[in-house]
Amino acid sequence: MASALGPRAPLPLARLRGARALAMAPPRRFALELPGCGLAHFAVGGDAPGARLDPRVAALLGPPGRSYSLCVPEAPGGGCAARVRAARLHQRLLHQLRRDPLRRCQLRRLLCYGPGGGAGGVQRGFLLRDPGDSPDTRRALFSLLGDAPGGPRLGEFVGDARQQVWQSLWELRDGAEWRQVGPRERVLAAPEPALHPVVPDLPSSGVFPHREAARAVLEACIPFIPEAQAVLDLVDQLPEQVHKGKFPVIAVEGLDATGKTTVTQSVSDTLGAVLLKSPPACISQWRKIFDDEPTIIRRAFYSLGNYIVASEIAKESTKSPVIIDRYWHSTATYAIATEVTGGLQYLPPAHHPIYQWPRDLLRPDLVLLLTVSPKKRMQRIEGRGVERTREEAELEADSMFRQKVEVSYQRMENPACHVVDASPSREKVLQTVLGIIQNNFS
Repeated sequence: MASALGPRAPLPLARLRGARALAMAPPRRFALELPGCGLAHFAVGGDAPGARLDPRVAALLGPPGRSYSLCVPEAPGGGCAARVRAARLHQRLLHQLRRDPLRRCQLRRLLCYGPGGGAGGVQRGFLLRDPGDSPDTRRALFSLLGDAPGGPRLGEFVGDARQQVWQSLWELRDGAEWRQVGPRERVLAAPEPALHPVVPDLPSSGVFPHREAARAVLEACIPFIPEAQAVLDLVDQLPEQVHKGKFPVIAVEGLDATGKTTVTQSVSDTLGAVLLKSPPACISQWRKIFDDEPTIIRRAFYSLGNYIVASEIAKESTKSPVIIDRYWHSTATYAIATEVTGGLQYLPPAHHPIYQWPRDLLRPDLVLLLTVSPKKRMQRIEGRGVERTREEAELEADSMFRQKVEVSYQRMENPACHVVDASPSREKVLQTVLGIIQNNFS
């Protein structure tokens, strides 16, 4: 999508600086996504607890074949700008690993984190497994990472027939020669933490608790996404806090193809309400640009769109009821489902603070969550023939991602989502929705 604000900065792997691998000690714990959406935790180094390695992990790290870890560090003390740079480098790395000659290898999501947990300690990365143990794989990785000084840290796993595994780290010396650094270290099982390792980071990486947190992300994007400045110009015109008028405000949420457009239009017509959408029309022209960016940038864009819509809600709700086609719950649930690897059991538990509404965002009186069966939703998608976002396409291809979005919706609080079965006819769904509204505002 061309921009009227000028060309976007290129994103070569070598130019994404600021994530210097040697500026911090490597994390000692790893969370590896397994087949079937499970997670296995293992530790590397002297502080390993000593438990025997999970056989599933040993099979993915050890022979036959060879596995490599690539984790993207953040510059210590770099704040929001460092998180943005690391996220873009992680995304760029994924694109490179899916190209020849590396795309023949198996790729799994890998998280690196410190044993103490807490915010700011997670490095996102990948486990690359070459079943054939080709020397070309290591050379390709050297070539890829050699063009990105200060980028991902490369680890190599070796194992034996007794399912013992060790990790060695590689380093490019003087920009000319790759060498193993330090002694190889034993890989052992690690206990599963009480919370998924990314959960403490969610308020700074996608589920922003207030406007300034999202604003800081887009401000860090201005050098390479000119449209970020245009969004911020609109946001900075908003008052610090807005309040709804005397008329009800109703948000309608749901996965793609659950009938939100039909329901919101029908309800607004029936009630004589104003229909608003998030993101609003004033920034929707840049939606494709931000949809192509990593989660932290994409969710910052949608979060700020919610605040722009909130200003419109405040104005319109003084005159009539307001219906909103998606609002903050969508922004939060997609971020949680994207960032939390593994299956449903790894989502933040019910009543966790991450499911709470932002303290400075205008709150709707009622949130309706439209649901349909996966089969019916697919039938509707196939009949629509419209362009979908990357996340909507992922909903179709990844049933676990879809389930994580749905469960996250159902765990939202203050306000919670009122679930509506949208599988029946349009008339029956409309009747159900109007009945719920009447019961809440009579």
